Amino acid sequence: MLLTGHQPNYLPYPGFFHKILQADLFLVVDTVQFVKRGPFGWIHRNRIRTEGPEGWSWLTVPVITHDRYLQSIRETRIDNRLPWRRKHWRTIENLYRGASGFPLFAPALEEIYAREWDSLSDLNETLIREIMALLQIRTPIRKLSDLKADGKSTELIVNFCRDLGADEYLSGTHGRDYLDQGSFERAGIRLTFQEFACPRYPQRLAGAFVPNLSIIDLLMCCGERSREVLESGQPRIQPDPSLLAGR
Repeated sequence: MLLTGHQPNYLPYPGFFHKILQADLFLVVDTVQFVKRGPFGWIHRNRIRTEGPEGWSWLTVPVITHDRYLQSIRETRIDNRLPWRRKHWRTIENLYRGASGFPLFAPALEEIYAREWDSLSDLNETLIREIMALLQIRTPIRKLSDLKADGKSTELIVNFCRDLGADEYLSGTHGRDYLDQGSFERAGIRLTFQEFACPRYPQRLAGAFVPNLSIIDLLMCCGERSREVLESGQPRIQPDPSLLAGR
């Protein structure tokens, strides 16, 4: 069984969903530490296509972090003193109202933004599940918080692979930077890495194509062809060469 897992990011980029497409099971990794910035700082924000020199801007969910620097994603609460839901939906509506995907996908997303949210993890998981449904991705989902697996980094992944009966784990390409690949070999778990090439598609604004924006951009711009365009990214799933020697 091929398992993949990821933190519940906010409105993730296309490669997030293509990785789920490759797997037999997707694990929402919601018990690890919430990180606000850096390479893992996508849990409460993502990029959307806008005018300006960079061609994009952030959609950021405000969160409460004061005296909570070690909180997990599951423990992170949204700061609803700010009108973020109205702002985010208005931004999406204003940018994509005339796009081919807007009448197809906007009603479901608007309904989510109309709800009140306290938990960042619950918001993100709901959006991920809805976007998977819109893309007709039927990969089953489990949550780490429902398992007994513990540990950090590689140890945690190996442990939840064992708990779920997975004999192969699909990591994002950056897993090469921090995963102890020998631990997977000793546990009898094949480790593979995803290399995702974002497909080009016609974006709403003039200027150079901006890759790896939130999946919202692809959905709205590509409409009923969104799944087809997503699959055309042709990610290469590459096994770790050192793990193939004994196979």
